[in-house]
Amino acid sequence: METAVFLAVMAAAALHAGWNALLKIGLDRFLGACLIQIAAGAVALCTLPFVAFPQAAAWPWIALSALLHIGYNSFLARAYQYGDLGQVYPISRGSSPLIVALLSVTLLSDSLPAGQWLGLLALVAGIWLMALRGGHLAARFNAPMLSSALLTACFIAGYTLSDAVGARNNQDALSYSMWLFSVSGLVMALVVAATRGPRVFLRLGPHWKGGLAGGALSLAAYSIVIWAMTQAPVALVSALRESSVLFALLIGSLWLKETLPPIRLLACGLILAGMLVMKLV
Repeated sequence: METAVFLAVMAAAALHAGWNALLKIGLDRFLGACLIQIAAGAVALCTLPFVAFPQAAAWPWIALSALLHIGYNSFLARAYQYGDLGQVYPISRGSSPLIVALLSVTLLSDSLPAGQWLGLLALVAGIWLMALRGGHLAARFNAPMLSSALLTACFIAGYTLSDAVGARNNQDALSYSMWLFSVSGLVMALVVAATRGPRVFLRLGPHWKGGLAGGALSLAAYSIVIWAMTQAPVALVSALRESSVLFALLIGSLWLKETLPPIRLLACGLILAGMLVMKLV
């Protein structure tokens, strides 16, 4: 992976952790996730006159990704009902790279040398270790949180692969990203109206500033990732993107006042080691 792509994915990771932190503030988690995606769609909609219309081969992947994002937002919000940012985020984000790696090698013919597999496994192990609290796994985890976080990981892997194929087929990552977010925002608005009733948008109104900030962060973060997946193997981009747990750890500790036990600091070392191996091999 070229240094420019590597640094871009790191920037995306920081942005991604930022909008996830906003899910813990104000609204219930599902509405918070929906507001952010709707806001991201609104921002993307403003850019459409300045980007190309997607090629026909990209539209099935845009549609599939929009549907997968519904499942992602639903299960992510449910997981946050049962666990804090420092638990849910590492489990959901740390599980998806392995799924993506196995499927991308099989389906997309992306190849990874042994050294990069080693780095990927070290990074994933560090992310999972970060979810532990002083090593007391049984005392801290609960079944609803764990199952929801793992299902979230499956949806993450699904839309990651879908968008990698779609952006590559479109041969224009920016166009694909802006149209994807526009469609996803519209679909999510329809889902919210159907499940909560049209008056729910009155509840969202007072939170528009936070939603707009989160939407802009989400749009920027994932647009960078989509571009990176056209420049480097999907498995590498997916794994490095999940280094966002380091930024989530910092946000959770300083802003949300979540605990920072020593075991999470050890996990940081594993993640950084994995990133270094993946970059240098």
